[in-house]
Amino acid sequence: MSRPLHRGVSGVRIPDGSHELRDSQFKDKAEKEDLDRRASSDHSHSPLALRFPLRLFFADYSQAKYGNSENGFTDSFIAGTPRSRHKLTMLLLKSSLLFIVVLALTGSFWWTILISSSSRGHIYHGYRRLQEKLVLDLLDIGEFSSGTSKFKEMEFCSQEFENHVPCFNVSKNLGLGYSDGNELQRQCEHELRQNCLILPPAKYKIPLRWPTGRDVIWVANVKITAQQVLSSGSLTKRMMMLDEEQISFRSASLMFDGVEDYSHQIAEMIGLRNESNFIQAGVRTILDIGCGYGSFGAHLFNSHLLTMCIADYEPSGSQVQLTLERGLPAMIASFISKQLPYPSLSFDMLHCARCGIEWDQKDGILLIEADRLLKPGGYFVWTSPLSNARSKENQKRWKFVHDFTENICWEMLSQQDETVIWKKTSKRNCYNSRNSGAGPPLCGKSYDVESPYYRELQNCIGGTHSSRWISIDERATWPSRTNLNNKELAAYGLQPEEFAEESESWRTVVRNYWSLLSPLIFSDHPKRPGEEDPSPPYNMVRNVLDMNAHFGGFNLALLQAGKAVWVMNVVPTSGPNYLPLIQDRGFVGVLHDWCEAFPTYPRTYDLVHAAGLLSLQNSQLGRCTMLDLFTEIDRLLRPEGWIIIRDTVPLIESARALATRLKWDARVVELESDNDHRLLICQKPFFKRLSN
Repeated sequence: MSRPLHRGVSGVRIPDGSHELRDSQFKDKAEKEDLDRRASSDHSHSPLALRFPLRLFFADYSQAKYGNSENGFTDSFIAGTPRSRHKLTMLLLKSSLLFIVVLALTGSFWWTILISSSSRGHIYHGYRRLQEKLVLDLLDIGEFSSGTSKFKEMEFCSQEFENHVPCFNVSKNLGLGYSDGNELQRQCEHELRQNCLILPPAKYKIPLRWPTGRDVIWVANVKITAQQVLSSGSLTKRMMMLDEEQISFRSASLMFDGVEDYSHQIAEMIGLRNESNFIQAGVRTILDIGCGYGSFGAHLFNSHLLTMCIADYEPSGSQVQLTLERGLPAMIASFISKQLPYPSLSFDMLHCARCGIEWDQKDGILLIEADRLLKPGGYFVWTSPLSNARSKENQKRWKFVHDFTENICWEMLSQQDETVIWKKTSKRNCYNSRNSGAGPPLCGKSYDVESPYYRELQNCIGGTHSSRWISIDERATWPSRTNLNNKELAAYGLQPEEFAEESESWRTVVRNYWSLLSPLIFSDHPKRPGEEDPSPPYNMVRNVLDMNAHFGGFNLALLQAGKAVWVMNVVPTSGPNYLPLIQDRGFVGVLHDWCEAFPTYPRTYDLVHAAGLLSLQNSQLGRCTMLDLFTEIDRLLRPEGWIIIRDTVPLIESARALATRLKWDARVVELESDNDHRLLICQKPFFKRLSN
């Protein structure tokens, strides 16, 4: 059986420099200088100089010639000596000569393109590959001139970064003048780049495998206090038990069936027998606002419903962090002042159970955003004491919500105790039949952005101009929904043959991925630092991040292969936007700029997948680097998690070098019948912070 990739140890204490090492260095100094003179005189006459012309432009700073420094890397130039100044001068001359040669080659290619119109397409393809390689080579030259920094491994962050989420700094935002809840909003424009690797907490343990991990998590893996566990909050927040090392969630317990009764109540209020009939009613995706710790979504998962949890950033006791630790979909997002990074008409149901959102405030603009996210015919479920108010003030607030929802064409289906359910209209002409001045206006066609990216909230009804305005009652039910019909595909300019071919291709790709990963995941390997060897399989793959999701084919192929995973389908802002298509297929996803930090906590995903992302991000040169991207991937990935990158050969070569800097175990895999692309498979080692 194949052995796994090499694992890093938990930590190594570096001893102080020994006297023997210093004596040895003085003793070998003369021998090194003699070797330098011999190598200099022999270099120009070596046959290798003819076979590899680039060696004429760069001195050979190899280990054999100069030896290693104490940290195992090649020694840098020692500034200030005549010898170093001579070397620096020669390096500049050689770099200038290389630049002239590259410039001449580039001009030659342009000349060839101009005179060879008949083969223009083929030459252009070759030129693009040469240009890509040239950019990478010039970047390498720039890093080479700075010595060994390119090959130096990154340092670990201090302990205060264990749960760090970039772009969410409440105290800093308050200092910048943000208030009225806006200090909780995502603010990336003032964020400095992270230049270190985040270590897990000292007592961190690999999460339990699904489905056990849904109901039991390790206390040390999340930042939460006993008081926060026991304090009152949302309905699902209270369904927890805490012992010395674990938090148990009681959603599946026969002794505590609150979530089951609550879900059953919602189904009956809609007119269904129970929650297992949600699928037949057209419900597949649910946005759970202020989700507690995800117990509502955990319960509905057994009925093939996919619930995305969103909540504000919380430095401790985070709803999002605990939900993700349970292996359930979640991300940081706020109903405050900006539109969420989801397309219009994305979800079949919105759920808010004592979620803390004051829907009657800000002239109802938060309800307008909820309406934008909801599919035609979709349901809005709200559980709040306000709906059963007794004081005059609360009754006034409830009347505002009641009247406002009527003015945006929501029909109140039922009210029981504190729970109210509305159904969004499926008929566009409802908005035109309203009384003059009743409710917010419709957004203009040019202003109705289908997929906004953290845009300011709009005081107009969106989504009415979309070609995707199809009632959930008229859509195919899950899982047939994954195969969009010809009319739905035409809205995206896609042909059925193209769509089917893409789906079949991903099925093959997933089979190949698993044939590569399975021997690594299920084989023996050195035990985790400080722990006994657990029973196989050693890795759990439950939370999956697809960084460039395209049509969501990777997600579908995983489900068709019977993998017990959920996928966060990310559509980069720098590429074509197929996120509405992904949502219409019954998956969850988000729009994101990968030059910014992803809105989630560290150690979130078991598997990160990126097909073609590096090529796409090449257009972002100047805004962020590949190192910035890889550092963010490391933050998102759980210890012993996996990274699969598919891209062009030059980009994969650069990615492998960066993987070494990030201490990842990496290997490159060649692809059959595709010489232009490679796979890079990496695993993040399980490092632990050394105790004092």
